[in-house]
Amino acid sequence: MEKTLLLLFLILFLSRIIWRFILQQLNIRHLRNHGKEIPPVFHGIIDETTLAKMVDYTYDNSRLETKENLAEDILELAILFLVLPVLVAKLAGLPLHIIWQALIFFGVLSAIGGAAGIPFDIYHTFVLEKKYGFSTITWKLWLTDLIKSVLISAVLMGLMLSAFMAFILYLPKSWWFWAWIFFTSFEILLMWLYPVLIAPLFNKYEPIKDEFLKEKITSLLTKVGLKAKGIYQVDEGKRSKHTNAYFTGIGKTKRIVLFDTLLASHSQEEILAVLAHEIGHWKKKHILKQLIFMIAMSLAGFYFIYLVVNWSPLYGAFGLKYTPVYAGLLLISLYLSCIGFFFSPLGAAITRRYEREADKMAIDLVGTSKPMINALKRLAKDNLSNLHPHPMYVWFYYSHPPLLERIEYLLKIDK
Repeated sequence: MEKTLLLLFLILFLSRIIWRFILQQLNIRHLRNHGKEIPPVFHGIIDETTLAKMVDYTYDNSRLETKENLAEDILELAILFLVLPVLVAKLAGLPLHIIWQALIFFGVLSAIGGAAGIPFDIYHTFVLEKKYGFSTITWKLWLTDLIKSVLISAVLMGLMLSAFMAFILYLPKSWWFWAWIFFTSFEILLMWLYPVLIAPLFNKYEPIKDEFLKEKITSLLTKVGLKAKGIYQVDEGKRSKHTNAYFTGIGKTKRIVLFDTLLASHSQEEILAVLAHEIGHWKKKHILKQLIFMIAMSLAGFYFIYLVVNWSPLYGAFGLKYTPVYAGLLLISLYLSCIGFFFSPLGAAITRRYEREADKMAIDLVGTSKPMINALKRLAKDNLSNLHPHPMYVWFYYSHPPLLERIEYLLKIDK
């Protein structure tokens, strides 16, 4: 059984590597074949120079992603077969409570993974993004963000892990249910606190200054019976020139956030169309549906972990002489990660459908598709988006319909 479990993991792991590589190569080859074609709807919006820059940006991001994925895969194998047996044995020999052992165990692994990802983040931020004129962040701000992120992640992970371990120790027969209750409550609490407690640690949020635009947004919200705590603009331009707008929070902390870069580069009609799209997500209850799906899947996940976490062959398959439950949690998560990768198209298909519904809602609210189409064209140009993704790559990864397909859909609705 131990050999079968190990073989199953290796098959899943190698299949993920191979399939991910095939998809990337298909996408790049498709771009090489079609990258010089300016789609008819973009005539007059982008020229050959801009198109070439868009293609180069996609190439460079794809190459970096390939290298980062390879590094992560090698590191995962090294941790699994070299670090894990030694770390578990060392911790098992220490006179520490098992909760402390678990915190040290995941702390060490998180530190290794985080440190390995820093060079790629630095290259992406200070080399690739600066090369294409996006990155505006300073080294001081980048380092400050890193420290804050590490501290926040450590606190949140520590709280959640300590609770899980306590449930496992003191409620051995029903821990999976109480862990699920805690996890769900914790996630909802974070969604509520994020806009008012965590996000302001990184950015300055202030009420939108353009009163005329604020009135239009308020009118748009009133139209669908939606109330938000406030309409804010955020100083994201100090990090990047990329643009965005989004809803965040739940209940009384629900708010609309506009990037200062979006306000500076788009017309009011385009901004309202983008916001109408986001309002569509709320009106169609997409966020609630995703939350319910997450809650249901986490319940199934916790019960599955409960069934197999004490199964000795799971530990023996990876050469572990000791069987602390925290090591089992890691091993199960690695299996689930590989399996979950192959279910990516299902989640992507659902979110693409949500995006189409939100686009339809946006047209209903503003009365025409023209502002939304103009916004999408500008976003594509400003963010150097890939206008020619491979259909298979789209099917597997894309949470939004490709730009050309999305514009065609908007035109079709308008007609």
